[in-house]
Amino acid sequence: MNTAEGWAYAGYLVWLLAGCLDFARHRRTDLAHTSGLAESRLHGVQLGLLGGGVLAWLALAPSLLLGALLLALVIAHAFAGYADTRSAYGRRPIDPREQHLHSILDMAPWAALCFVVVTDGAQARSAGWTLAWQAAPAAAWLALLLPALPLCVLPWLVEYQAVLRARRI
Repeated sequence: MNTAEGWAYAGYLVWLLAGCLDFARHRRTDLAHTSGLAESRLHGVQLGLLGGGVLAWLALAPSLLLGALLLALVIAHAFAGYADTRSAYGRRPIDPREQHLHSILDMAPWAALCFVVVTDGAQARSAGWTLAWQAAPAAAWLALLLPALPLCVLPWLVEYQAVLRARRI
């Protein structure tokens, strides 16, 4: 791993940690009983969009089409993030700490996309508008997916379960 990749990976871990801390803020503001299902579903959508982008980047060869797909996912995430904040606005408090976490969560996908463009751009241009399977090494899959499970996927599943439980009460 070169220095740029090391810094990018550290940024990725910070991004995941910000997501985990954001879920902790949701628990503290009782999301399950305030903004509830609407907001938690949007969290799932955002995880799905960016998780899909990470999986596509790991599974596919660099190309202009992959870059366009990643750009579309990042834009869709931005819209889902806006809808997420709108669904919570006025229904539960969003304090400055959570707002700051949202800043990280909003900007990290754009930073990741810039990293991909810089590191894969030449290969993407030479491949053109094609899609081809080219799985990254197993170590890359593990390094990107394993931390995401306990830091983001599991906290969202816990949040969603709490919302469903609160709706039954």
